[in-house]
Amino acid sequence: WYQRRVRGEASIGLGRLSQAEEYLSQARWTVLKTPDCDAAIKSKMYRICGLLQAAKGNFGEALKNYANDIYHAALVSGPKHVKTSGGYFHMANVFFRKGQTETAHNIYSEVVNIWSDMLKSVVKLEESQPESTLTSFVDKPVEEGEILDEAQEAEAIQMLHAIYDLQQNNTKYGAVNMVMLLHTLALLHTHLLGYVKAQEFVHDALSCAQENELVIDVSEIENLKNFIATKA
Repeated sequence: WYQRRVRGEASIGLGRLSQAEEYLSQARWTVLKTPDCDAAIKSKMYRICGLLQAAKGNFGEALKNYANDIYHAALVSGPKHVKTSGGYFHMANVFFRKGQTETAHNIYSEVVNIWSDMLKSVVKLEESQPESTLTSFVDKPVEEGEILDEAQEAEAIQMLHAIYDLQQNNTKYGAVNMVMLLHTLALLHTHLLGYVKAQEFVHDALSCAQENELVIDVSEIENLKNFIATKA
């Protein structure tokens, strides 16, 4: 299953869709015929099959595969976990390509929310600030399994920057959603120790909130700004 999956994924990337379909049909058969196959493996299988169908333009089949991906990932990690977010992200891409932009925007926002929650739990501000000014960053215990590995970091970079590239000049995405996205990107780059880039996203988040006269709590963004200023 693993070798066929890797070959199938590589073939999709190279645009060799017939070859990819051959590899993935064999992988799918192996997975579905294996008794008590792990849900995480099924999730990965459905996601890759979704990528293949999307590449072929079979959007209905792609959405079915992504729905199965999300279902099986949620069985393992829950519906609001970063391990489930990839299915949502690819599903949103399909809706966007179909021209159903409002649905796509809503799902992209859910992806951002999932990553925002995770990154808030792994990014901690130093205790140099008065305790009363801090929110969720200081002394918040990281639960077991809430540490990002390199693959998840790469996935976060891919998803969040893809959404940003798509939405940065799109007024229909909504200013509140954009502030959340910019804040999340700032958290991501703080986690990656890219403080200069994080500082840019924090500045853009606060500017977006101010320019659009949003009545939202920006204290977490201000706290992050103050922390980054000590590092950048």
